[in-house]
Amino acid sequence: MRQPSLKWVLVSRLVTLQACIIAIIPLMITAVLWSTGYLLNDYEGASIDVLAEAVERGVTGGLMLRETPALGSLRANEPDLWFAIRDREGHRLQEGNIPPAYLPAIAMLDQLSDARLSKQPELAGKPDAVIKWVDSPAGRVQILTGTKGQMSLQRLVRTMSRGLVSLILPVIVLVALTTSLATPLVVRRALAGLRRIVQQAAHIEFDKRGTQLQANDVPIEINALVGAVNDALRRLDVGYERHQHFLAQAAHELRTPIAILNARISALPAGSDRRNLLEDAARLTTLAGQLLDLQRLDQKRDHFLPVNLTAIAKQVLFDLGPLALGAGYEVSFEPEVDEVLVIGDHTSLERALTNLVQNAIDHGGRQGRISVRVSKEHFVDVSDEGKGVAWDAREQIFEPFNRLGPDGRGAGLGLNLVREIMELHGGTVAVVNAGSKGACVRMTFPCEGIADGGAQSA
Repeated sequence: MRQPSLKWVLVSRLVTLQACIIAIIPLMITAVLWSTGYLLNDYEGASIDVLAEAVERGVTGGLMLRETPALGSLRANEPDLWFAIRDREGHRLQEGNIPPAYLPAIAMLDQLSDARLSKQPELAGKPDAVIKWVDSPAGRVQILTGTKGQMSLQRLVRTMSRGLVSLILPVIVLVALTTSLATPLVVRRALAGLRRIVQQAAHIEFDKRGTQLQANDVPIEINALVGAVNDALRRLDVGYERHQHFLAQAAHELRTPIAILNARISALPAGSDRRNLLEDAARLTTLAGQLLDLQRLDQKRDHFLPVNLTAIAKQVLFDLGPLALGAGYEVSFEPEVDEVLVIGDHTSLERALTNLVQNAIDHGGRQGRISVRVSKEHFVDVSDEGKGVAWDAREQIFEPFNRLGPDGRGAGLGLNLVREIMELHGGTVAVVNAGSKGACVRMTFPCEGIADGGAQSA
């Protein structure tokens, strides 16, 4: 499931909260007024509201009252109810004993619009009578009546509903639009520090120890998460250091018994058993060297120096040539120039090339030729004439603990170590002829920052 966006979660919840608050506040005010009796006792339009709902047209077009429940309740509660109703066409409807003080007002209704009438000159508080134009089932009518009666709960609900639609609902819509526009901007600005942390985390590599996420400009609620991640990174660094220390110690401990084993095997009489034992001992030596190299790969580029690829290849063939010849191969060394300089670690590059030659010896089928070619274009090819590498396996063979076949020897670390060494040097390693006629593995180095004396002399 797609995870919801924080900004839209905040928008939805804020809009809901604001809508509830905007709607609740008028309800609370109304409830307070109702509980204090203001709407019951001081509301001056109760009679007008009941009469406006009850007035309608007769069959002749005149005005008449329909006996509604509200009108019946008003008549029962106010026995001395009086009123005068007229419309713009001159139709009139009058009932009850109109107080003499308001008889002149009835004669002047044509000249009056709305008015509040009181026996007190200052019109303090609730008036005694009101004149008001209102809408009714009979159309627009003018009503003069007393201010007795109370607002009903049903009328209060209808009034609140109309207020909600006409006033509160537009306010909620305006607040929702404002929140929808402002909240994403606020969230984006508040989480700017978090985006920087994400960028830092994207550059964390397993071999870059001591990396810590910066918690600057991060909301305090996220500081705990950043601190937990930094603690985890520190624990990983400690574990990595222990792992590297173990590899180094194990490799050093293995070198002494392997050297003794090599010396004893060399003293055996010549024959196939001695040759096979020498090959196995050589693989043990290579494995110990690989473990040491895995520990040494922690070095950085600023420790690199110019090294000569031609000299490294020549030394590797000098060391492994007797082993290859004893295994039934011909050995060919093909340097295009005497000096091909690259910037790197001499020991690591020698180990990488040793692994490729050792791999050719193990998988070349004990026949044909093993060739090492050093190009002035800054690459080294190691090829054999064995079964080759299947096209779909040309990437898999560089994975750790991956062997070329079910009968493969070694720990499956050699080619993976070559790839790590080349990545450390900014280069690549790849099978350049994945086919059935032998295999050719190429180590390619970057040309930037290289002083190539051999290429210049050529």
